Amino acid sequence: MTSQRAHQRTNVVWLGSPSFPEAAKPLLRDEQLRSNLRRATGTIRERRLAVTGELDDWEELRTAGEAVKRRTLRHLDHYLEQLEASVVRAGGQVHWAADAEEANRIVTRLVRETGEREVVKVKSMATQEIGLNEALAEAGIDAYETDLAELIVQLADDRPSHILVPAIHRNRAEIREIFTAAMGRYGRPAPEDLTDDPAALAEAARLHLREKFLRAKVAVSGANFASADTGTVAVVESEGNGRMCLTLPETLITVMGIEKVVPAFSDLEIFLQLLPRSSTGERMNPYTSLWTGTTEGDGPSTFHLVLLDNGRTATLADATGRQALACIRCSACLNVCPVYERTGGHAYGSVYPGPIGAVLTPQLVGVENAASLPFASTLCGACYDACPVKIDIPEVLTHLRAQAVESRRARRKVPSAEALVMKAAAAVFATPGRLAAAQKAAGLGGRFLGDTVSRLPGPLSGWSDARDAPVPPRESFRAWWERTEGGTDEEER
Repeated sequence: MTSQRAHQRTNVVWLGSPSFPEAAKPLLRDEQLRSNLRRATGTIRERRLAVTGELDDWEELRTAGEAVKRRTLRHLDHYLEQLEASVVRAGGQVHWAADAEEANRIVTRLVRETGEREVVKVKSMATQEIGLNEALAEAGIDAYETDLAELIVQLADDRPSHILVPAIHRNRAEIREIFTAAMGRYGRPAPEDLTDDPAALAEAARLHLREKFLRAKVAVSGANFASADTGTVAVVESEGNGRMCLTLPETLITVMGIEKVVPAFSDLEIFLQLLPRSSTGERMNPYTSLWTGTTEGDGPSTFHLVLLDNGRTATLADATGRQALACIRCSACLNVCPVYERTGGHAYGSVYPGPIGAVLTPQLVGVENAASLPFASTLCGACYDACPVKIDIPEVLTHLRAQAVESRRARRKVPSAEALVMKAAAAVFATPGRLAAAQKAAGLGGRFLGDTVSRLPGPLSGWSDARDAPVPPRESFRAWWERTEGGTDEEER
């Protein structure tokens, strides 16, 4: 499939995308989009709360998951080398990719060596991150997404907007139109009498994909986890498309971020409980596929594992920011985020939307290349409460905000108005005398402003455009305390 936009072939961030505030404005006015998001995220939130509430040891599971991830990241080099040895011992081949370009080059070469010109894919954010489909298209190789949501996105020449449900911004009527208009260009067309009934849409996708499953000799997959001690790779999914991709083709190529390794096979016991409950609100995934190298007469005869860095090592060096690498891509943080629910994923301009994208993307590509994302949050903490491995996303957000400010300051020859205001504020807060004088002046000025300040002058208007502020009090608490002797004055009782 060669119709993807050229600018999508980038590294994590879609180049040409506006900053988050600019991209969010038109999306906030899209009532259909907001309705779709509200309905979908609300449903998933309720399911998650119900199934996590069933477990008395849910918090202990979260703590265990956090501990395994922290230990893995502290000794990542050791576990990756162990994983490589285990995969090779089991009959697989391991390739190391420092960045997106190298990963695309490796996968393209591997496909060409088979002599094939098409591949089927089971959903993989790592391959979206590196723009694999577009790289394969340039090499004359068609890549077909087989996950239902990914298929919808691909047929619509669209972008994913959710980690778990990439087409969450589409409703059933829109999906029917996409299937009717686009399926015939890439294979079996949709039935002429296709309705927007979910069963009818699923049947149309099943028939469209089945011919590709039965024909493809090469599959490309992602990975949810890989155990270092056995070399076992795991993919969890809900539709069975993954099982078809992982078993029918002769060659399987898995592209996996290096942070997906876990020390031991037994660690999967923790994550295979945390992931389905946090992502889809299910007690267990309908399909959990595990494979270890190759087995004669069973499944693909050739297995390649591509270990992708692409900014992860640099992220690992940041003691605060590295916790973002613990993400298991459940999307629980997206489903509880008030910002995501109102803007959707496209506003983030990245493969990774929502709160986790706001902390992961700037670290993978450099804060200066995604400077608006750390500010795309209310810092309400709902994402931290929902995270199954206890990533303190608000802490990382504030950490990256500081880096974004420093990055902008370093590039500017003349200080911005905001920087000057902050510098003046720092000088005022530095001494009690200055603060008291400023409070007194503000109190006097506030007498002429009414009850609220709805618009501030000059560059400060950007702050007041979206909010009203109360006028400064006529008297500060310190002044009131001194005047009333701690509130004991008769007039103040």
